[in-house]
Order: sequence, then C-alpha cells, then structure tokens
Amino acid sequence: MGVASSRMALNDNKAGMEGLDRDRINKIIMETSKVERMMHELDMRRDLRRVIVHVDMDAFYAAVEMRDCPELKDKPMAVGSMSMLSTSNYHARKFGVRAGMPGFIAKKLCPNLVIVPTNFDKYRAVSTEIREIFAEYDPHVQPMSLDEAYLDFTDHLEQRISWPESLRTHCLRTDTSGTGIAPNTMLAKVCSDKNKPNGQYRLPSNREAVMDFIQNLPVHKVR
Repeated sequence: MGVASSRMALNDNKAGMEGLDRDRINKIIMETSKVERMMHELDMRRDLRRVIVHVDMDAFYAAVEMRDCPELKDKPMAVGSMSMLSTSNYHARKFGVRAGMPGFIAKKLCPNLVIVPTNFDKYRAVSTEIREIFAEYDPHVQPMSLDEAYLDFTDHLEQRISWPESLRTHCLRTDTSGTGIAPNTMLAKVCSDKNKPNGQYRLPSNREAVMDFIQNLPVHKVR
C-alpha cells in the first residue's frame, strides 16, 4: 500500500469504527487510490503540443454537384435516389431533408427538392485533388473517407510562418469544410463540428482549456 493509501487506511481504533470490515474497506481505498494515481500519471504524460486538424467537407457530394451546376446553389437539392439520399445541401436541410432518408419522403417534406443521381467517380476525383492539397501540409495525411481527413500540422507550423498565397487561394476556391484544430484527433473531430458550415474552431493547447472544453461535452460527441 502506498503512502497516500496508508494514510487513508481505516483506523478501527477510532470511536464509532469498531466492528467494521477493515480488510474490505482498506481494499476499496487501495483500489481507488490506484485509479487516481494512474489517472494522474496519464495526465502527466498527456502531450498537448501537437496541432491536429480534422477536416470534414460540408455536404461533400452536394457541394461537388453544386460546383458543377451552379444553378443548384440556391435550390434545395440532395444527392441520391428516391429510395435513399446520400446527402443534402443546407437549403434542403431546413425542410428536414437529410442523409439516409428515402427520397420519396424527402420530396413530401420539400416538394421542390432536386435529387441528383450519385456519381462516385466524380467524387473520388475531387477527393483526390483535395488530398493532394492536404499533402502539402502533412505528407502523412490520414483520409477517413472521401470527405474527411486528419492532418498533423505541427511540423508544418514549425517550418513555415505563413502559408503560400497560391495554396490559400486554391483552398478557398474548392468545396467548403468544417475544420477542427486541437491537440489530438478526438478533440479535433469534435471541434470541426462547432462552426459548420464553412467554419473552423481551434481549441487552445493547454490543459485548462481542454478540461473546460470537455467538462460539459455530451458523450455522443465522443465517437
């Protein structure tokens, strides 16, 4: 038993402590102290120096279709079929139209909804272009899907004071995204959802900011 645990160990010589199950109580104290010590050790090893970026493209399939057909930008539209939608733009979402919904139900919610058939070859091609841009900042970019990726910006930020204007312009002219910036991948993913669409949120890389951020975070957000 460690020093801290021994200090908390049951002293059944105290008034009112007679007849208690000393072994059981001391075991609980010891096991709890182990957990607390382990948590403290993990906390001390926590590395908050990394700058992890999670990029989640906004309504990606819909964004690609609106890029190629600009007249759709001001209309409620979705990508998919009458049996199932893959995504919808933000105009359609105002009517309750969402991914995973049958198109025929979406049409009842939004009679003017334009449904565009999926074109995965086109989406893969655009995704490849975006990843090539990402690779300029992190050669080891981790794609999670066609429209989502993690980048470690730590080395890039140490090597460069500012981004080249040409790359910055290129990013602005492609599809929009929600971006989260945080010390690890889990927090970066949560942050990327904070200012959607086409926004970013950065969580400061210090323990106080991180603990304050996660204190009231719903469990379903950590996935």
